[in-house]
Amino acid sequence: MAKHSYEALKARCDASGQAQLLSDWGALSEAERAALAADLEAIDFDFVASALKASLAAPTAAASGGEARPAEGVLRLDGPGAPSEAARAGWRAAGLRLIAEGRAAVLLLAGGQGTRLGSAAPKGCYDIGLPSRKSLFALQAERLLSLQRLAAASAAAGAGAGSGAGGGAGGGAGGGAAKPLMWYVMTSKFTHDETLAHFRDNDYFGLSPGQVFFFQQGFLPCLTEGGQVILEAPSKVAKAPDGNGGLYRALRDGGALADMTKRGVEALDVYCVDNALARVGDPEFLGACWSGGAEVGARVLAKAHPEEKVGVFASDGEGRLQVLEYSELDPEKASATDPATGTLFFNWSNVCMHYFSLPWLARTVEALSGPGAAYHIARKAIPSKGGKVPGIKLEMFIFDPFPTAARTTLFEVARADHFAPVKNAPGADSDTPAAARAAVLAQGARWAAAAGAEIEGGCLGLEIPPALSYAGEGLGKLLGGKPVAAPGPWLLKADGTLMSG
Repeated sequence: MAKHSYEALKARCDASGQAQLLSDWGALSEAERAALAADLEAIDFDFVASALKASLAAPTAAASGGEARPAEGVLRLDGPGAPSEAARAGWRAAGLRLIAEGRAAVLLLAGGQGTRLGSAAPKGCYDIGLPSRKSLFALQAERLLSLQRLAAASAAAGAGAGSGAGGGAGGGAGGGAAKPLMWYVMTSKFTHDETLAHFRDNDYFGLSPGQVFFFQQGFLPCLTEGGQVILEAPSKVAKAPDGNGGLYRALRDGGALADMTKRGVEALDVYCVDNALARVGDPEFLGACWSGGAEVGARVLAKAHPEEKVGVFASDGEGRLQVLEYSELDPEKASATDPATGTLFFNWSNVCMHYFSLPWLARTVEALSGPGAAYHIARKAIPSKGGKVPGIKLEMFIFDPFPTAARTTLFEVARADHFAPVKNAPGADSDTPAAARAAVLAQGARWAAAAGAEIEGGCLGLEIPPALSYAGEGLGKLLGGKPVAAPGPWLLKADGTLMSG
């Protein structure tokens, strides 16, 4: 690094009270100096100091949890107050219209590594063992393609009906003047290059490269209690991911929010990569949130049991939407039930399937990218050049700004059709690849039976590629009257034949 560049770097560190970061400069090689300079130039010292101050002053999770009340107004699937079939059909039509007109988009949180799965590859590249051997990325890309076709067909049918030309529900992949459904994929430093290579090596799974927008989650430096940035090595800053709430700054810094705004996106469906059943861009959910004017929405599941280790939706002391982590809710509250219904008071699980309106998202990104943004403080032993030292990591959760939303929608979905997490290595007690594979195969068998197939007892299930059906539609011609024998599992081919897995 040129002398004048070093002097500018030194002046910046000195002005920020971080002079210690250059204490080893004289002993570093040119390559080490360049690496350290790159690390330091990437840090917004004013933002970090402001974030630490705000975070230390923020209420603790325990304090906010003590004021929490059960979430209200959930759109239920069944029972009293459940929406009518006509209402649900209207929401689905609205969602398909948003997609066809390019006013809805999908955002994937894909920064996670496959470490807990025992894989060196990003989570999205993981193969859960389906007969097709498709990765999680492939399954989700195919669902997006099928949804895009459904939106195009719906647009064509609507245009035909409007012109008096008949129309109808058909139209298939070629009908309608629908725009491509944009897929925004947030990676991380650990997953970015491999994720891009996986997409390129698989020809984007049939998508147009132009409809996939990659951007990276950011990092924040690890700090001492006094706010000093810690060096992991003489030429390397100790850094940590800023949590899935880092999405908000990443949307600005990576250009994704600007791209959404330019394209006229109004509604955004957000989900995590490690859900093998993620119904990307669910049009009924999108339509319900958009039609109701929601700024924030979430698909929710009833808790499987009181001790299930999931966050739950609640209302804070002022009636605003919040999420409580399971560790923030005392066991007595977690197991308390409503005498009138027998259901848990805190019943609605957060499984990170969200909706954001673009105006709310733009305001939130601006607020969380400037002074005063508060993070959760995680006190850890931080590896440093002198050994592990007590330090602080700053993390934000994606749901932290939800209380700022003036209007919200919680939308119940069926666990068996929407949620099969892939978090733990084979052999673990829960959330394993085997459990997710079984859920996908069971869903396929249900869809096949509904289409008229004869499922033999003891059959291990059927994989229906998302490219053939988004949510069980259009399978009658392929599966009607067809026997599906045990044991399987089976893979449905595009010509209607079944291949043993």
